[in-house]
This record gives sequence, C-alpha cells and structure tokens, in this order.
Amino acid sequence: MIKRSIIAAAGLLLATQSAAQAPVAAPVAAPVSGPSWLAGAWIDSREKGWTEEFWSSERGGVMLGAGRNGTGDRLRGWEQMRLTRGKDGAWTFWASPQGAPAVAFAMTAISATEIAFANPANDYPQRIRYWREGKLLVAEISLADGSKAMRWRYKPMGGGK
Repeated sequence: MIKRSIIAAAGLLLATQSAAQAPVAAPVAAPVSGPSWLAGAWIDSREKGWTEEFWSSERGGVMLGAGRNGTGDRLRGWEQMRLTRGKDGAWTFWASPQGAPAVAFAMTAISATEIAFANPANDYPQRIRYWREGKLLVAEISLADGSKAMRWRYKPMGGGK
C-alpha cells in the first residue's frame, strides 16, 4: 500500500517538474463549441482504489476540473485542472497536482467526442487525452509516443449523462 502511494506521489511530482516550460504542440483549429461532453461527476472504481473527476460546464471560455484518488476512505492524491480557450479558439489544459504550479498542455486534437493535449517538454505525462465511449468518459495520460500509458474508464456518478 505504501509502495502504491509512493508511485502515485511520484507520478504527481513528475507532472510538475517542467511547470515553467510552455507546451510545444502544434496548434489546431478549434470548433466554436467546447467539449461539453466532459462536464459532470465521474468515477472509476477498481478493486484496489478509486479515482474521481469533476468538470464544470464551459462559461466564459473556461471549464474547471478537480480530481482525487484513494483507497476506501483514504485519499492518496488530488489535482486541480482547468481548460481555457485562447483567442484563436484552441483549448489549453492546465494541470496542478497537489496544488503545485500549473503545467500547460496545448490542444492537439478535438472532435465531437474527443479532445487531446500535449506538452513534450514535461517529464510525465506528455500527452493527455479524453474521449467518450457511450456513457463512459475515458482518460489517458502517456509519454508523447503513447508509451507508459495509464487509462481510466469513468462512469457517471449518480447515474448522470
């Protein structure tokens, strides 16, 4: 259990090591509407723990997110997130694990059911991707080449969307 907590904490720390570096992903054209399908309360429950994410709807070009994970009633980690829309319409994902300075990930792809971001200068993750599979919200983080991927399959909390 301690080993799992250390691994989780190490992953959160690695995500903040390049906080001062701006993302270097190629910009993509963005549609007028944002990823409204991301909004809601989501949970991935597994035998050895749980992960939750909460996303607000878009207002003023911003979607606010929060995440936490743990085992039973014990919290292992938490994160503040936000999506901001730039003047060009493209979204940026900002990650702040455990209250660390926010790290920016530039949008690399968007569709009616998927959005992806990258920051190759960040240690880990370098790529963040969300997509819908029916009622499920799937999230994946990885290195830029897709290796060392971690994936969560979230169900709506309380029956939601």
